Amino acid sequence: MSQTEKVLKFDDREIILIGTAHISQESCNEVKKAVEEKSPDCVAIELDEGRYKSLNNPEDWKNLDIVKVLKANQGFLLLANLVLSGFQRRMGSNVGVKPGDEMRAADNCAKERDIPVAMVDRPIQVTLRRAWAVNSFWGKCKLISALLASAFDKEEVSGEQIENLKNSSEMDSMMKELADYMPVVKKVLIDERDRYLASKIWDCKGKKTLAVLGAGHLPGVEAYLKELAAGKTSSDVSDISEVPPKKVGSKIAGWTIAALIVALIAAGFVYGGITKGAQLLGAWVLWNSVLAGLGTILAFGHPLAVLTAIVGAPFTSLCPLVGVGLFTGLVQATFCKPKVSDMETLQDDLTLKGFYKNRILRVLLVFFLSSLGSSIGTFAAGANFAVVIAEFVKGLFKK
Repeated sequence: MSQTEKVLKFDDREIILIGTAHISQESCNEVKKAVEEKSPDCVAIELDEGRYKSLNNPEDWKNLDIVKVLKANQGFLLLANLVLSGFQRRMGSNVGVKPGDEMRAADNCAKERDIPVAMVDRPIQVTLRRAWAVNSFWGKCKLISALLASAFDKEEVSGEQIENLKNSSEMDSMMKELADYMPVVKKVLIDERDRYLASKIWDCKGKKTLAVLGAGHLPGVEAYLKELAAGKTSSDVSDISEVPPKKVGSKIAGWTIAALIVALIAAGFVYGGITKGAQLLGAWVLWNSVLAGLGTILAFGHPLAVLTAIVGAPFTSLCPLVGVGLFTGLVQATFCKPKVSDMETLQDDLTLKGFYKNRILRVLLVFFLSSLGSSIGTFAAGANFAVVIAEFVKGLFKK
């Protein structure tokens, strides 16, 4: 038996796990062979309904409404999704395989034999939002840096290296590296999904289920299936199927910080006179405006988008509900409207040059860099506040 195949027997049930590399021709062949020879009652695939639809309708990108995406507060989500997709596409191009080809092979082979197919993965939107929501500020910075690094990574991967991803030693090493670098993200991307996948596979109908999933999920899914069979856990995964709502304390903290900043500026005018008040107000406006505007300029944003960043950042930084990126992105999309050609080449333009050439990607770049600039500006202004207040208090004691 291949080390990428696990056969689990529970009383009258049999569950066969096939571990794959998502851009491997060998995995495509192995999956087809497994469906043909095992004749399962159900084929479970590591996809959610949304990704399954995209896999079978690749032209769906042409229907993307970037304005709608920004208004729904999904700019970061779309950007992360595109970067991850582009990274897999670049890796697969070296071996002539598209990401998800082995899932498509399993689906097609099952349909040819009238075998029911089940989508057993958690929606990608939920996974990415949970990964973002449960992270600390430092964790978010590391996540963003990792995404940016993968977006512009030029390293070529050979077919042999891709096949090695299915080996337990290689996979164990990668999982350990991920756990060490971003433990919270590893928990959401791997551990939670192991449990989710196992639960959905367990709920598949029929006495023989063949599940096709990434090789990295094999150990975790196998362990959870054994726990389900022993009655040690439930297949209810409602607790990890939604984005955790912001805690009341977090919501209060956001507004409290904004109120504190306004109060400090007001106190500067009242107790320190026009000079100190203007110094605090100027620091807040200057840091937010300059860095948000600089971010928009670095994205080659439209002049009106730059102006929007400069004017809007000091105000949006005081409102936890919206960020300046929403407004700069909308302005960019309005005055540099994406064309049909941008839709058609979207996935092929996921390169450094492509982000500036493709109008959809440029909108996302404007959204991201202006938001990043405003966030940095907020922290810089806060540090400046601390210095000014410390000097003021020191002066009072001297008097």
